Parts: sequence; structure tokens; C-alpha cells
Amino acid sequence: MANTQLYPLLLTTLFVSCLVPFSDSLVTEKDVLLQFKKQLKDPLGTIDNWEDSNSPCNFSGVSCDPTSGHVVEISLMSKSLSGELPPSIFDLPGLTGFVLSSNSISGILPSAVMNATNLRELNLSNNNFEGEIPDLSALTKLEVLDLSQNYFSGDFPKWVGQLSGLTSLSLAGNPFNEGEIPEYIGNLKNLTLIYLADCNFRGEIPDSIFQLSSLHTLDFSTNKLSGIFPKAITTLRNLVKIELYSNNFTGEIPPDFANLTLLREFDISKNQMVGSLPSQLGNLKHLVVFQLYENHFTGEIPKGFGELQNLVGFSIYKNQFSGEFPENFGRLSPLESIDISENQFSGEFPKFLCESKKLQFLLALDNNFSGELPNTYGSCKLLERLRISQNKLSGKIPDGVWGLPNAKIIDFSDNHFDGGISSEIEISTSLNQLLLQNNKFSGQLPVELGKVLQLQKLIASSNSFSGKLPSEIGNLNQLSSLHLDRNSLSGPIPPELSQCSKLVDLNLAENSLSGHIPEKLSLLNSLNSLNLSQNMLSGSIPEDLQMLKLSFIDFSGNWLSGRVPPQLLMIGGDQAFTGNDGLCADTKLTSPRNSEMSICNTRHEQKKSRESKVVLVCIISSVMIFVLAGLVFVSYRSFMLDESFQDNYHGHDIEKDRPWKVESFHQTEFDVEDIRYLEEENLIGTGGTGRVYRLVLKKSGSTFAVKQLLRGTNGKVLAAEMEILGKIRHRNILKLYSFLNKGASNFLVFEYMVNGNLFQALQQEIKGGLLELDWVRRYNIAVGAAKGLSYLHHDCSPAIIHRDIKSSNILLDKDYEAKIADFGIAKIVEESSASSDSSCFAGTHGYIAPELAYSLKVTEKSDVYSFGVVLLELVTGRRPIEQAYGEGKDIVYWVSTCINDRKDVVGVLDQRICTSIEEDMIKVLKVAVLCTTKLPSVRPTMREVVKMLLDADPSAVTPREKITSKS
Repeated sequence: MANTQLYPLLLTTLFVSCLVPFSDSLVTEKDVLLQFKKQLKDPLGTIDNWEDSNSPCNFSGVSCDPTSGHVVEISLMSKSLSGELPPSIFDLPGLTGFVLSSNSISGILPSAVMNATNLRELNLSNNNFEGEIPDLSALTKLEVLDLSQNYFSGDFPKWVGQLSGLTSLSLAGNPFNEGEIPEYIGNLKNLTLIYLADCNFRGEIPDSIFQLSSLHTLDFSTNKLSGIFPKAITTLRNLVKIELYSNNFTGEIPPDFANLTLLREFDISKNQMVGSLPSQLGNLKHLVVFQLYENHFTGEIPKGFGELQNLVGFSIYKNQFSGEFPENFGRLSPLESIDISENQFSGEFPKFLCESKKLQFLLALDNNFSGELPNTYGSCKLLERLRISQNKLSGKIPDGVWGLPNAKIIDFSDNHFDGGISSEIEISTSLNQLLLQNNKFSGQLPVELGKVLQLQKLIASSNSFSGKLPSEIGNLNQLSSLHLDRNSLSGPIPPELSQCSKLVDLNLAENSLSGHIPEKLSLLNSLNSLNLSQNMLSGSIPEDLQMLKLSFIDFSGNWLSGRVPPQLLMIGGDQAFTGNDGLCADTKLTSPRNSEMSICNTRHEQKKSRESKVVLVCIISSVMIFVLAGLVFVSYRSFMLDESFQDNYHGHDIEKDRPWKVESFHQTEFDVEDIRYLEEENLIGTGGTGRVYRLVLKKSGSTFAVKQLLRGTNGKVLAAEMEILGKIRHRNILKLYSFLNKGASNFLVFEYMVNGNLFQALQQEIKGGLLELDWVRRYNIAVGAAKGLSYLHHDCSPAIIHRDIKSSNILLDKDYEAKIADFGIAKIVEESSASSDSSCFAGTHGYIAPELAYSLKVTEKSDVYSFGVVLLELVTGRRPIEQAYGEGKDIVYWVSTCINDRKDVVGVLDQRICTSIEEDMIKVLKVAVLCTTKLPSVRPTMREVVKMLLDADPSAVTPREKITSKS
């Protein structure tokens, strides 16, 4: 009976004892995870539910084994996490998967990782880990190892060859020591993926790699590999993807390459490959992406490419391909992008590239295509870039091609096209650039051009356009360049052009324009270059034009009369006004060298009759008292005016009767006599305080930027720039070498920035349609400028507030390193709080912090806001002020609206940059949003901004560059 009573008790005790280890295990694993959480920064709140009250199996991103209850997987990819890994995280006994890819986790990878012996997948890619990778050979069950896109260093790890179970090996984008691809990788017989791009490999691919018969992805791109393209690669019959771009391979593609019948993606761009493409390549029926750009291939494209049914991207620009392009190319395939520029293709332009109606990028620049553009492209409504310039194409452009609703660039330049611009141009509402120069286009410019409101460049030089210039062009508020020179336009210049407030470059030369120069052109505050030469313009030159910050002007060859405004004469010189017999200049303002321009006073005197002279004498006599009373003042002003123009007008010798005063801030070989070599053709900028020249020293060949200050420059502005730049020593602050003074002449000598400023670079393309600034350059510019501004705020004593941070004040050297410039209105923060109050409003519209609308107290946080706007420019590719934002709105409002309305954040990003780095761009976007918050107290300091940007460091190389990298 007693035994019977004890039996249930023993059974219960046994059951409870079995549960104890399980319960203790849960507590232990929870502690490990909570400790892990403490080490992380989680701005998105992804792991907020990791609390002591919850079971770890309910933690976000955590998976448990349903039987044992042990944690088996942690997956927190793309959660914006930062911090470091605690070694204890690898003490979880059942851990089989550890995925933290695409975050900002830093520090070293703890050697304790070898304790997680059950790991099958370790993915820490796209983070900021550094140091050497610890020996992972103990992880014998590992199948997927992905540590790509970090900062791991040292020799390429030898223990990799011992992980015989690996199916996927990804160590790309780490700065390993230079060396050859290890033979022992060939021991990993189960590998299906090798991703070892940008690992600093040199030499040839070892033969052992070509024995990995299960491989479907082989990526050794962006290394220093050389030698003849390996024929043995053709034995890997399961290959689906080959990425070998950006190496130094030579030789030809072997015919046996066609044996890779499963191949979908092939990229061997940017090598030294030669020869023609084997005709057998046309049999690779599964091809989706085919890229060979920037090699030395010759011959024709195999006709079999016209039969491919899966081809999406085709890029072969910058080779020497020739002959006719395959007639049926694109007819059967869902082609989205094709770039065949800079080759020697001839014959008719291919008809079927847009047969699937999916084509977005069509680039065929610089070939020898002839004949007409096929009508088929009129229905290609998804086209974003249509560039077929520098060919021999002729005939009329089909009406439908003028009206492409998604087109951002239409480039027909340098061909033999004729006919007019169709009224359907109004459908191209996304158009930024319309490039038509050097053709035979004719007829009137359609009024519908005024409806293309996003247009920034209209270049139609050297055509046969006639009739009046439509006033509707004044509706183009985004227009920055308007070139209609060398046409047959007639009638007046419409005053409505003054409404194009962002116009920088206006060229209407060599037409038959008549009437007066509209006075309203003086409202074009952004105008830098104005060419109205060789027309039939009459009347006087508007006086207010000299208020513009022009660096180039040409009014020659017209019927203009009257006085030339002095400042315009300083800018353009006599040559800008030749061929206008009715023009004259003030006394002593013309160049002494063979000037043909009349002196206004002399010419006036010669036309006076004797009666007029008598009347004039009487009038002068009647006011003699007043003249005598002001004689000293008038004489002084006259003397100063003469001296001003002698100092600032090119062609006059700098006054020689006074000694130079030189104040040097950095050692340089610059000599005061070098100032004599300032040449008008080397003028690189004009601002409110002076003109900036590029000066190449005759002796050494060194280049400097010399700012020649105009008379009347605010002495405080000059003093501020000298005081601040003279004492600063930082690689991201523009270097001031010296200040030169001689009488009324003042010069500042700076280091020369060969790549101009950030604002210009963001809008520019280089040859072939490539953006000048890809994301890596933009990111590095952001970090450099942030470091410079952080130095001003935190490392200068007292601190310095710049007060005019904007993209045009961030200059770029030959390596595109950022330098902060223009400290004319900067303020030194003194101990007194009152010193932070600015006596005048400063800054540039679109960059000004909102608190300055109700307070003139400028703090470092005002600079942070302005820098945040610069970051938004870098991320979006847009300008601070655009019509698309709405009346009175700016880029900060536009971005915040998109985010608040839960729109696709990716839509905010600059779509011209490859989509594979969207996550990196979003990281910087988050920093920009923090910087531009309305409350100054919430904004980070620049020191914090630098740290956040460093945490957002982009991957050096992505698995595959965007198909249309050139577009």
C-alpha cells in the first residue's frame, strides 16, 4: 500500500527533474540575448520586444527548435543596428543560423564564434567589422559563410580550405593583403557560389577552381587578375553567373564558351579582351545580362543574339565592334537596357529594340548608323534615356518619339536630322535635357515647349530653326541652359525669359533677333553667361544687367547704341561690344590697346553746337557754387572710380608706385609678380566680392586659384575670411596660401580645386552619359565635408560657425575630396552669449534653418541643418528648391512628406544611381533627416554626424553593377 502511494510522488519528482535543465537553459539563453541587446543600438526599435518577461522564442528575429526549445537562429538583416558583438552570443548551444547582414555593426569578430559548432550559416555581410577573421575551421557544419563587404584585413584566411561542407563562400569587398587566389579553394567540392570580388587578388585563376563542377556563380570581379581568359571555365557546365569585370584579362572568348548552356549573366567589362565574339554565343538561350563594355573587341555581333528570348540587359560600349547590328535584336526578348555606344556600327538603326515595350535605356552614341530613326520607337513609352547622338542619322523624328512621358534625356545631337520639333513634346513631362545641336532641324520652336516644366537643358545650336522665340519658354522654371545660337530665329527676345529664374547660361548668338534687349533680363540672378552676339538688336544696353554675377558676356555684331555699363565692360572687355558703331564707353574705361570704342564724353562734345555750348556755360555758371562746394567729394569719387577700374579690369597694369604687402599662411612658391599673369580666359568664377582666376605659375607649373577682390568689398568680410582661413589647418577646409595687397588692389591666393563645386558636379555628366558622382564619391564627399565642419565646431577654439553651408561652397579637388570654402560671413563664437547673435541675416535660400525665421541667434545647429540639406542633395540628386516641391516648399518638406505619407522611400533616392546600393543611401538619408529636424536641440552635433556617416559606410563593390552603369 505504501509503495502504491509513493509511486505517483516518484513519477512527479522524475518529471519535474526532467524539466529543470530545460527551464535553466531557457533562462541562460534569454540572458545571452538580453546581453546582446545591450550591446546594440536599435534606432528602428526592431528588438524592443526582447524583454525579460518574454520567452526568447518570441523575440523578434529569433527562431527556436519546436522540440527542444533551444534558440537555433538569429536573423536581423537590414535593421540599421549598430554596436559590437559580445562573445557570449556564440555560447548558444543550438545556434545553426546567425544572420546580421546589412547593418552597421563594428568591432572585431570575436574568436568565441568557434564555440558555435552547430552553425550552418554565418552571414555578417555589409557591416563594419575589422581586424583579422578568426580561425573558423572548427565550424565543420558550416554551409554558408558570408563576411563580404566589411573591413576584414590581413592575409586571405587559409582555414577556408578546411570547411569542406561549404556550399557558399562570400568574402568579397574586404581589404586583404595582396596575393593570389589560393589553390585550396578547389578542395571545397560542394561549392555552388564563390563571391570573392575586390579581395586584392592578383595573378591568374588557379586550375583547381575549374574542378568545382557544382558551381553556379563565379565572381572574382574588381581584382587585379591577369592572364589569358581561362578556357577551362567552359568545363563548368552548371554556371549560371560569371562576374569577372574590372580585372586585366587578355585574349579572346573561346568558342567553347557556348557550352555553358545554363548561363544567365555574364560580365567581363573593363578588361583588355580582344577579338571577335564567337558566333556560337548566340546559342546561349538563357542569357539575361550580357556586358562587355570597355574592352577591345572587334567584328560583328553574332546574329543569334537577335533570337534570344530572355535578354534584359546588353552593354558593350567602348569597344571596336563594327558592321551592321543584328536586325532582329530585341524582337523576341524583354529588353530593358541596351548601350552600344562608342563603337563603329553602321547601316540602318535597329528597329526592334523596343518590341517588348519594356525598354528604359537606349544608348547608341558615337557610331556610324545612317538612315532614318524607325517609327517603332514612338510607342516606346517607358524610355527614360534616348541617346543616339554622333551618328549619321537623317530624316524626320517620328512624332511619337518627341512625346515620351518618362524620358529624362532625349539626345539627337550631331546627326543630320531635319524637320521640326513636334507639338507632342508636351507629353514629355519628365524631360530634363533636350539635346538637338548640330542637325538640320527647321521650322518654329513649338509653344508646347513651355509645358515641359522639368526641362533643365535645351541645347539646339547649329540648326535652321526660324520664326519667333516663343514667350512660353518663360514657363520653364527649372531651365538652367538655353542654347539656340546659330539658327535663323527672328523677332524680339521675349521679356518672359526673365521668369526662368534658374537660368545660368543663355546663348542666342548668330540669329536674326531684333528689337531691344529686355530690361527684365536683369532679373536672372543666377545668370553666369550671356551671349547675344551677331544679331540685329538695337537700342541701349540695360544698365541693370551689370548687377548680375556674369563671368562671360558678348553683345558684339549688333546695332546697339549708347553707353556701355562700366561693369559689363569690365567683364567682357572691348571685344564683347565690337561691331556696334553706336556704343561708347566712359572716359578711361576702355582698354588702351587698339580700342575702337568711342569715348562717350568726347563724342558728345563734338556734336554740340555753339548755341548748346553757350547754354551749357550759363547753366554751369548758375550752379557753380554748388559745384565748388562738392568739388572735393566729386574729385575723390572720380579718383577712386578710375583706380577701381584700373585695378579690376583685365589689360591694365597693376599700380607700380606702391610696394606689395604680403601676408603668408602656408609656404608656397607663389610670387607677387605672378599676379601679372591673370588672364581673362582663365576666369573660373564671379561672386559678390570679386572674381576668381585659375593661375598656372610660369616657373613651376603649379596651379592656384586667385580671388581678385572688387573695390567696395566689405572689409569685415575680407577680415573674416583671412582670420579664419589663415589659422585653420584641416584637409577638408580650403587652404588659403596668402593675402596680397597693393594700394586698392587685394588678392587672396587659394589652393586650386580642379573639379569645381559639389552643386555643379551633382548635375554634371561626363562623356557617354555617366554621372560624374556615383554613390561612393558622394558618400566620401559627405564624410569629408562633415569632418571639416566638425573641426570648425569642435576643434577650433573658439568655435567657428560657417553660416553659409551649401553645395556650391563645398569644393572638390582632383580626387573629389571635399573642401569647405567661402568663410566671408562665418562667425567666431566668443564666450559671451551675445556674440552668437548675428547682426545681419546670413545664408542661402533653401539651406537656412527654420529657427532663423524668428530669431537671429545663429548657433552650430544652424550649420547642422544646412549640412543636412546638402546630404539630401547627395541622396536625392535634387536641388534644395524645385518647382516640383510646391509653392514656397523645399527639399526638406518634400522628403518629409514622402516619408510621413509612407510612400516608397526608395522613390526619394536618386534613380540615376544603381539600385544595388539603396540600403547604403537610406542610411545617409536617415542622417540627413536627423540634421534637418525643426527643433535645433534635437539635431545631432557635427561630431555625432561624422560618426553616423562612418557607420553608414557603403560597400565598396556590389555583386553586380547595375546593368546600365553608363546610362
